[in-house]
Amino acid sequence: MTLLERMLMNTDSAVILGHVRPDGDCVGAALGLYSYIRSCYPAIRTAVYLEEASPKFSYLKGFDEIRHQTDEESWRLCICVDSSDRERLGEFVCYLDRAEASLCLDHHVTNTGYAQHNVVDAQGSSTCEVLFGQIDESRIDKSIAECLYTGIVHDTGVFKYSCTSPRTMEIAGRLMGKGVDFGSIIDDSFYRKTYIQNQILGRALLESITFLDGRCIFSAIRQNVMELYGVDGRDMDGIIDQLRLTEGVEAAIFLYQTGAQEYKVSLRSQSIVDVSKIAAFFGGGGHVRAAGCTMSGSIHDVINNLSLHIAKQLEEREQEE
Repeated sequence: MTLLERMLMNTDSAVILGHVRPDGDCVGAALGLYSYIRSCYPAIRTAVYLEEASPKFSYLKGFDEIRHQTDEESWRLCICVDSSDRERLGEFVCYLDRAEASLCLDHHVTNTGYAQHNVVDAQGSSTCEVLFGQIDESRIDKSIAECLYTGIVHDTGVFKYSCTSPRTMEIAGRLMGKGVDFGSIIDDSFYRKTYIQNQILGRALLESITFLDGRCIFSAIRQNVMELYGVDGRDMDGIIDQLRLTEGVEAAIFLYQTGAQEYKVSLRSQSIVDVSKIAAFFGGGGHVRAAGCTMSGSIHDVINNLSLHIAKQLEEREQEE
């Protein structure tokens, strides 16, 4: 019996939390676990608290039941998914502090082990892959499978990123066997964009700049531009990945403004730069090839600070060779 199952057997209430600005893996893991508890442990009172996620995930069962505001409720067990540290839980960290017991399911190499119990597999493609290993496969129905498949698809870039392993593909195949419409999940939640999202993507690409002899690229969207197009952070999906695919680029940076002199930063790399170390240095986290953080200052300040770390890693690799 897994740690998750043991903890569920010893509680009568459980709250599920994820990180701020939830992505596909976060939403998929949270709702997959939510549906699993409701199906297999109906006596447990449970709920999911997350910031508002993109409506493109509305096909997932339980999406409309996610709570977006804090309240005075308390839960005996707090389960945190896809969150590497307490700060990533945002305002919902209060439920972690009130809980008698806590468990973190994650796959970030930068995880700080902040819960009482932690199941962190840095080799896992996604938190949904980690969750799959913690639940009874025979009790996974189609709705749960859709959640887990969604998370795996998003954190592997549709099975393209280096985090994709033979086990990842095996798990995806088993989930497909549950009857998920995998083609629609990939098209509708990963590739499909609104007209406005395509416009902001085009602007970000048009205004991108290469540096470090073309080995790095960055683009930035200021708050006034976001207001002009009527977009928010949820509409920025895919921009950093398109920048990463620029020929000759090893590292890509995308930032959008979230406040006065404050930017949300996304980092991607191809095969040399460990962006998780860079993000961690600036208070963020993530994976070797995909990470993020929040930074203060002007765009010039942010890029200069990041480029120093990228250049250092590139120089170290050249010296090794």
